[in-house]
Amino acid sequence: MKFIDKAKIYVEAGKGGDGVVAFRREAHVPKGGPAGGDGGRGGSVIFEATNSLTTLLDLRYNREYRAASGQNGMPKRCHGSDAQDRIIKVPVGTIIKREDNGKILADLTSDKQQAIIAKSGRGGRGNARFATSRNPAPMICERGEPGEKFDVICELKLLADVGLVGFPSVGKSTLLSVVSRAKPEIADYHFTTIVPNLGVVQAKDGRSFVMADLPGLIEGASQGKGLGHQFLRHIERCRVIVHVIDMGSVDGRDPYQDYLTINSELEQYQYRLLERPQIIVANKMDEECAKENLRIFREKVGEDVTVFPVTTLIHEGLDAVLYAVADSLDTAQSFEQVDDSENTVLYTMEDQDEKPFEIHNEGNGMWNITGAKIERLISMTSLVSDDSVKRLAIKMRNMGIDDALRIAGAQDGDSVRILEFEFEFMD
Repeated sequence: MKFIDKAKIYVEAGKGGDGVVAFRREAHVPKGGPAGGDGGRGGSVIFEATNSLTTLLDLRYNREYRAASGQNGMPKRCHGSDAQDRIIKVPVGTIIKREDNGKILADLTSDKQQAIIAKSGRGGRGNARFATSRNPAPMICERGEPGEKFDVICELKLLADVGLVGFPSVGKSTLLSVVSRAKPEIADYHFTTIVPNLGVVQAKDGRSFVMADLPGLIEGASQGKGLGHQFLRHIERCRVIVHVIDMGSVDGRDPYQDYLTINSELEQYQYRLLERPQIIVANKMDEECAKENLRIFREKVGEDVTVFPVTTLIHEGLDAVLYAVADSLDTAQSFEQVDDSENTVLYTMEDQDEKPFEIHNEGNGMWNITGAKIERLISMTSLVSDDSVKRLAIKMRNMGIDDALRIAGAQDGDSVRILEFEFEFMD
């Protein structure tokens, strides 16, 4: 199966059902009164995490997800039925963000966890809801509220306790293959691993954890070079990092310089990767110059840094590494997947008083009014009777639209447009 860890899709929640204008008309029931029922609620778009999926492949080839609309209201005050929600299943570890502003909408980290991403519209009210002592037979009803719709970006970030990092061909895949039952591709050329591999590792004392073999890093990976962010995305959730170094200098590189380069890339990435415990593994100790390189390496990093010499091909020295990893996991903290302040939002009471509309002068006597509140009002107004038009005019006047148009310079006879609704301004 092709490994897909990022996908952009379009989601659209269902519109609420329309309310209706109806009256009770039965034999021997004079003046039955208004009996128009309310519309049903539309369906929401809900994401659900599941352990049965390991990739976002389905989202890559099916890019649009729409929930059904609610049923319209009916006579005799019958309520329209609510629509079913649209459930989108994604792998555990998926983060959903809005494409337009980058806000994180959900971080699904457990099996069967759900999150409402696009909220449905409520059903419109029928004329039975608008009956009053002054107007006992209203001809007013509402259309259903539109559901939310926007593009979202889904990113899969593996839920591994331990992440293996290092330059290409230092032996990360071999290490994972000998300490777990994972079968990553292993070969003697760079970038053999191009997708992450997971394996469950159990130390001899019974403690177990999930280890991820991640694609090799190169200098500049934090800026996207090589596999870049495709790799770094999956280490964000790891609580312990195992840094594998080729101490045999098989490719002619300096082990200490490799150590500094990889740590520099981890430091430049935004998710505080260097704050995690790091286990240094000196691999390929069976090479001719490995012991001398290890001596020089230890002198440069100092006595405070513990280095574990191993030879993964013959399973030498691995028990000490697994014990050290398990010990670190016992005390390592979890790192929440929260964006920087620029990508997060704090909801306050002032947010409820956002500007209800904005007026735009398009010239030649044409005005356009935009804003979530006024557009929602227009969308839910059923212009089927004079009563509905009169109610809309009163609401617009109470919102201050008439006064705002006068201040902006609107003249008698100018055209004012709100969505598809257009009317003539009268001063």
